[in-house]
Amino acid sequence: MIDLYYAPTPNGWKISIMLEEAGLDYNIIPVNIMKGEQFAPDFLKISPNNRIPAIVDHAPNLGKEPISIFETGAILIYLAEKSGQFLPQDSAKRSDVMQWLMWQMGGFGPMLGQYGHFKLYAPEKISYAINRYHDEVLRLYGVLDRQLANHEYVAAGQYSIADMAIFPWIRTYKRQEIDLDHFPHVRRYYDMLKMRPALRRGLDVGKTWINRNPHEDAEARQKLFGIREKEQEK
Repeated sequence: MIDLYYAPTPNGWKISIMLEEAGLDYNIIPVNIMKGEQFAPDFLKISPNNRIPAIVDHAPNLGKEPISIFETGAILIYLAEKSGQFLPQDSAKRSDVMQWLMWQMGGFGPMLGQYGHFKLYAPEKISYAINRYHDEVLRLYGVLDRQLANHEYVAAGQYSIADMAIFPWIRTYKRQEIDLDHFPHVRRYYDMLKMRPALRRGLDVGKTWINRNPHEDAEARQKLFGIREKEQEK
């Protein structure tokens, strides 16, 4: 059994999607990031970077002791190797998947996250930051669109953990007001992937949980972003 420490966010969805796609048994342990539960000492033992998601595998393939893993890229690779699915054994294809997984981890996710923060959540609208990250987001969408122009999936000619990592961040396009009509190959890819039953089950995990809107809640903003209200700083 795998314990998934989870909140329904793009990074959380990556892992719930993978667990559903791979058919692995798992147990959800909610982490309310609006209340700061990601800073609890017991959680920090599993995820020292105080971020969700994280997993604990109580039945690893080798050894008897449970294994805890944080960081979504590391979790996806671990689950792919554990299940023998969604990460090719062929070295060239495996390298292709790993490149696009790293592209998501190092660029697509962080840049969309920063753009979303400054556009949607920052208490002060800073035009330079919004424009800077908006331009970078469009550049990255362009990179992805060019790759998908001649590929059904992003890497290795098959559905993989790279697709599972990328899809949840594309899903933010409406809130971020990204026009997918400008990226027709991304649109085709997104529409294709969202029809996968296991992926949809992964997205459904925790969708009924009620979270406060950090845009409207000073305490939630402080827990998530370290933003202190001006009156608190006086």
